[in-house]
Amino acid sequence: MKTPTMRLDRLLANLGYGSRREVGFMVAGGLVVRDGVRLRDPSERLPITADMPEHIRVGAAPIDPPAPLTLVLHKPLGVVCSHKEPGRSVYELLPERWRRRDPVLSTIGRLDAETSGLLLITDDGALLHRVISPRNHVTKRYLATLDRPLRGDEGAAFAAGDLVLEGETDPLAPAVLEPLSPTTAWLTITEGRYHQVRRMFAAVGNHVVALNRDRIGGLDLEAGLAPGDFRVAAADDLAAIFAAPAAA
Repeated sequence: MKTPTMRLDRLLANLGYGSRREVGFMVAGGLVVRDGVRLRDPSERLPITADMPEHIRVGAAPIDPPAPLTLVLHKPLGVVCSHKEPGRSVYELLPERWRRRDPVLSTIGRLDAETSGLLLITDDGALLHRVISPRNHVTKRYLATLDRPLRGDEGAAFAAGDLVLEGETDPLAPAVLEPLSPTTAWLTITEGRYHQVRRMFAAVGNHVVALNRDRIGGLDLEAGLAPGDFRVAAADDLAAIFAAPAAA
């Protein structure tokens, strides 16, 4: 497959470094360096490869990763997954210029402000739709802490595939409940309906007091990624999303 190329000024503008005019001044000022050599022509076409940050520097730092870009983020409590909702956004956890990237970065699904854990952010529309499509049955696992002890019949209710949430008419797909203690349990679902996990427990007479997502497909949230931190997803991470989860 032929490696795509792009003008230097358009590339940096798409990565959020400024307008093409502003980028032109950056290039003229010798701020863009490839393998130790200053680039002087904003119209020069560069090959777009994943290893660009290893070769090109803008100012004192490696160039930002080009598209397609996917991030693995540990969402903390108290932030929302939308530009439109009130409150601090997960996008504010990223470098400021990343909010001007083209194509734009979007979360793959959402976690509400009071839910923490594994969140994927991408500018790859095909990947986003592949993960969230119900046809692909990508699982999401949550650790739920409950207000009241489990009765013992919740697992059967969730697994039956006939549970209907309040205000809806279509039953939920079967889900797997794994109790850990009287008031904590893993819940693995394949859908992403609005506040689904909280509403599922409400449907069986309980209330979620804390919720954390630790797994999407076969991709786990690693212990070393602190709340609010993120990293660029590798090819192995993307493959793991669509692989069978490892046994708990």
